[in-house]
Amino acid sequence: MHIEARGLVVRFGAQPALAGVDCDLVSGAFVGLVGPNGAGKTTLLRVLAGLQRADAGEARYDGRTAADLGRAALARRVAYLAQSGFSHWPLRVDHVVALGRLPHRRAFSPPSAADRLAVEAALAAAEVVELRDRPIGTLSGGERARALLARALAVEADILLADEPVAALDPLHQLRAMALLRAEARKGAGVVAVLHDLTLATRFCDRLIVLDAGRVVADGPPSALTDAVLAETYGVTALRGERDGEPFVVPWRAAGA
Repeated sequence: MHIEARGLVVRFGAQPALAGVDCDLVSGAFVGLVGPNGAGKTTLLRVLAGLQRADAGEARYDGRTAADLGRAALARRVAYLAQSGFSHWPLRVDHVVALGRLPHRRAFSPPSAADRLAVEAALAAAEVVELRDRPIGTLSGGERARALLARALAVEADILLADEPVAALDPLHQLRAMALLRAEARKGAGVVAVLHDLTLATRFCDRLIVLDAGRVVADGPPSALTDAVLAETYGVTALRGERDGEPFVVPWRAAGA
């Protein structure tokens, strides 16, 4: 799938959240969407998911608008994982994960064999099989985040848009989740994840899009996150290195300190 966004503008008051954003996203790549707080990352993800209307510009999905595709088709092809990790459903974990299959089912129809297989695969991939019978409200923040990631994976969408999918996770599960998202991209899905951990972003992502004040200030491989971009957007300097052939960036101190 190819998502082509051109000239996206979203205004929340005087300061636009997005100020003319262009980007292209394709299946088969793991893209990290990075930038400081308030840069417009979540707003961009919501527009691409069809959950937020742009004040100007548009996104097209294989050349078609969201209206052309229809809400049901868009929900099958583009999965969205919100950042809050909150669930409104007082349901068991496996039932929450099964909600990811709703775009594939007719109203009131029972789950198909394909639905059941997708749910089981998602539970296993997100490492929440042992939590399947637990009410989601009884889980820790990290466990709940993994369960909601499983729900997004169960959609089996062409593109997965994930807003801070590792923020609530401990270091081991952060590494496993990032490896899982990269593996999904290697299998052919497009993955776009909002990330604040620049070390994980530069290590695991194929491409980084850097937003600042609602604009794209850099877009390219992890090396696009240059010292100048870090200083201008985050106001930090960083340590850089490589381990096992993978680059990493560690924010070190305030720029100019």
